[in-house]
Formats: sequence, structure tokens, C-alpha cells
Amino acid sequence: MNKLLVYFLVFLLSACSSVPKNTADGCSIFSERYFWYKHVKKTEKKWGTPIHLQLAFIKMESDFDWLAKPERLKLFKIIPYKRPSSSFGYSQAVKGTWEQYKRENNRPLATRARFKDSVDFIGWYTSKSSKILKISKNDVFKQYVAYHEGWGNYKNYKNNNKIILIAKKVEKQSSKYKKQLLACQYKLNRKKYIIF
Repeated sequence: MNKLLVYFLVFLLSACSSVPKNTADGCSIFSERYFWYKHVKKTEKKWGTPIHLQLAFIKMESDFDWLAKPERLKLFKIIPYKRPSSSFGYSQAVKGTWEQYKRENNRPLATRARFKDSVDFIGWYTSKSSKILKISKNDVFKQYVAYHEGWGNYKNYKNNNKIILIAKKVEKQSSKYKKQLLACQYKLNRKKYIIF
């Protein structure tokens, strides 16, 4: 009986947290994970952070892998060593910033491996970037630079070609999500579930 329970729990966890089949298509993501749509809508309403921006950030940061971590550095190109940062989960939030988010929002149980918490974190972060750096929440390029580089390093991004290219990629993906969602948002907004 205990074995059966363990198998069931493993199946349930893998079903709930597996990566969607097509992470480049917003409608496809939400057709598989309808409750994720509820979470991004709530974040948009609470923080003013557009859904397409939230998806584009997660696509770039973790490609919707709830357990994503940076690859380990290697000693002598073969021996696994420590990771370059404490980034983890959907949003790839670093530990210190995640702790700040939990404190400021009174969310002690929030976890980086939960989609709901990760998109709320992105909403909080972009909202702070808007206040601190005066970046519009609709400016995906600059918001991503601030997200990736941090508020303190944001002003130096023009000398960093790598982050400019990455931010342009995020901006392009965000535009794709925005167009895709126009085709299915009406249907998603009408869809209702009784449970949960």
C-alpha cells in the first residue's frame, strides 16, 4: 500500500510540474496549464505586469523548468564545481532577492519552484524596477535588463553587448506571446473550473 502511495505521489508531482510541450506558444502553454493562466492574470492585475512579459521572462530564464539551476562550473573542464549563482526555479530568482520579495510581501512560504509564486515575484520585481529606475512595465527590453543585471548594475548595460542581445531576444519572444494570446485570450477568460 505504501509503495502504491509513493508511485501515485511521484506521478502527481511529475504531472503537475512537467515542462509544457511547446513553451514558445502562449496558447499551447495555457491549454496544458490552465491554472497558470489564472496566476499570470492575477499578477497582471496586482502589479500591472503584462502576461506576455511574464511568459517571456520565464521562457528565457528557465524555459518553464521548475527545477532549473545554472550549470555547474568545471575545474579543469571536467570536474563539476560550484554553481555560478543561487538562481533557481521558474523565475531563476537568486536567494537574496527572493528573501527580500518574501519579506516585503509577507509570503514566508513562497517557493521558487511554484509557478504562482514565480510570476508574482516577476510582477513585484518589474514593479520595483518601474519605481526605482522609471522603466515602463510595457518596456520588455529595459525591464529584462533590470531583471537580469539587478537595479544597481542597470545603468551599465549599454557597455554589455551580451545582455543587449539577450534582452532583444526576450523582447521578440514577448511580442510573439502577445500576438498568440490575442487568438486565445477570449476563450481562456471564459473558461471556468469548479474545483480549485
